[in-house]
Amino acid sequence: MAGEIPDLVALERTGTGKGAARQARRDGMVPGIVFGGDKEPLPIQIPFNELFKRLKAGRFKSTLWNLKVEGQEDVRVICRDVQRDVVKDLPTHLDLMRLRRTTKIALFIPVDFINEEEAPGIKKGGVLTVVRPEVELMCIAGEIPEKITVDLTGLNINDVVTISSVDLPAGTKPTIDRDFVIANISAPTGLATSDDEEGEEGDVAPDEVEVVGSEEE
Repeated sequence: MAGEIPDLVALERTGTGKGAARQARRDGMVPGIVFGGDKEPLPIQIPFNELFKRLKAGRFKSTLWNLKVEGQEDVRVICRDVQRDVVKDLPTHLDLMRLRRTTKIALFIPVDFINEEEAPGIKKGGVLTVVRPEVELMCIAGEIPEKITVDLTGLNINDVVTISSVDLPAGTKPTIDRDFVIANISAPTGLATSDDEEGEEGDVAPDEVEVVGSEEE
């Protein structure tokens, strides 16, 4: 389970609109907005270098943050969107949503596969094919899991891992009602090709089939 909630430090932004946002970027800041929680939206800005470092670390949008803004009460938030420059792919704006600790929210949680060395299928040359590297779960804001763990012990070639076969973190459930595939162990390419060739060799061409029956005299 998630540990201590990390701090995200921001400054209140004076002025709104495109002009104020452009000025914030010129000052080396990334503008943003904090909304929700039955309060008025709060314009903020975060130092570009600090936000970029957080984004590179991963899981920014699935982490519950303790937002600290001078002159404002600390509040728990989660990122709902990070807008990026279409050319440079650098952050240009972010949206943060206020949350209570007991709020339920849908988030994509990364899947971690363990014990590959204990999977007979992989030992035989099988390949782990990941269908869903992340799974969307309904979580409690104060207990967002860091990951979903899938144990590959004992899995053989052609075995499939579905969401129903995984022990999900307490307090979470999938947002999709049906049972869906997370990963499978597929046969190695060489084995699949060999099987195909054997099948082809076993086929008999139509003109080679001997027809048994009486001939007309």
